[in-house]
This record gives sequence, C-alpha cells and structure tokens, in this order.
Amino acid sequence: MFKSASELLSFVKKENISLVDVRFIDLPGIQHHFNIPAHQFTEDVFKDGLMFDGSSIRGFQSIHESDMKLLPAAETAFVDPFRKEKTLVVNFSVVNPDDNSPYSRDPRQVVNKAVEYMRSTGIADTAYFAPEAEFYVFDRVRYLTGMNTGYYEIDSYEVHGIPELWPMPMELQTVDIAPELKAVISQYRRPINLLI
Repeated sequence: MFKSASELLSFVKKENISLVDVRFIDLPGIQHHFNIPAHQFTEDVFKDGLMFDGSSIRGFQSIHESDMKLLPAAETAFVDPFRKEKTLVVNFSVVNPDDNSPYSRDPRQVVNKAVEYMRSTGIADTAYFAPEAEFYVFDRVRYLTGMNTGYYEIDSYEVHGIPELWPMPMELQTVDIAPELKAVISQYRRPINLLI
C-alpha cells in the first residue's frame, strides 16, 4: 500500500489518523502491540526507531541487555477498520539498538534469512508466508469464575453434527459472513482463502 516513509507520513496527516498501532512478533510467533499518538509517528521513528524492553518479550533478551529497538516497515501499514479512533496499523522489525542491524530472533529477520538462503541455493526465487487467522462464530457464550466454582458454556447451531467439509448447498447460518470477511480483508491487499 505504501512505498516509502514520506508517503506513509503524508497519508497519516491527510487522513487525520489518531493513533498508530505498533506491532511486532516474538520468536514463538505471538504478535505484540502498543499504540502511540499519531503526532509522535514522525520521520525520526523511521531513523531512530522506538525503544522497548526486550526482557519482557518471550525469547528475546535477558534483563541486563534488555534495550531493544523497533523500526517501521511502511509497506505493511493499513487502517484498522474496526477501531473507534482512526488507527493506522504498522508492522515493525526488531533491530539491535546500537547499530540498527537485524535482530537474530525477530521472525521478520528469520524469514528474510530463509528467503536469502532459498535464493542462494536456487531452490526457488519466491516464498509466501502468511498467518492463519482461525476463529469460530458462536450463538452464545456463558462463563462464570468464582471462589468455589467455574464453568463455561458455548452454544452454536453449527457445532451439532456438521461435517468438516460440507456438501452443497451449505446450510450454515454463518455462510453470509465469508463474503463479508473476504471483502473487508481484500481491501488491504491481503491474500485470502476462506472456508466457512
């Protein structure tokens, strides 16, 4: 969507973005995030990065070497369609704070190294990586946690006796959700394959 820092920063001003959702991934693949006000998302962030405590992230640094830095990847930015405040989501790469070199445990860097190796061996010249966003739609969820009790109850029309792959025509209450999800996700130029 965006090709450069200047293009992204112009978009933030032009579109009156309120917040920037800073996202990065830990070694096991869990996405972490925090928000900053859009006025703090400046050209300096692309040069100097944002500092964070690497010792609080699983698989990163120990406490005595916990200073870590995040640098934005402008090409990953998109406006979150579900946030009340107009929010720009940006994926960041984790780098070493002293010299901005790629951090060896950042999954984005692991992917870059894998692609470089793949190309150097001649196996292929393109690789595709994507998350699998799996979720369920329920009609009702109830739960209770107390001093001497705890339970959960999940109810969904589709849970009862529906095979894993459905014959046509699908007789699911949620069948109309798939095209709507695909339309929203496709706005952000993300490849998508939905099976609902």
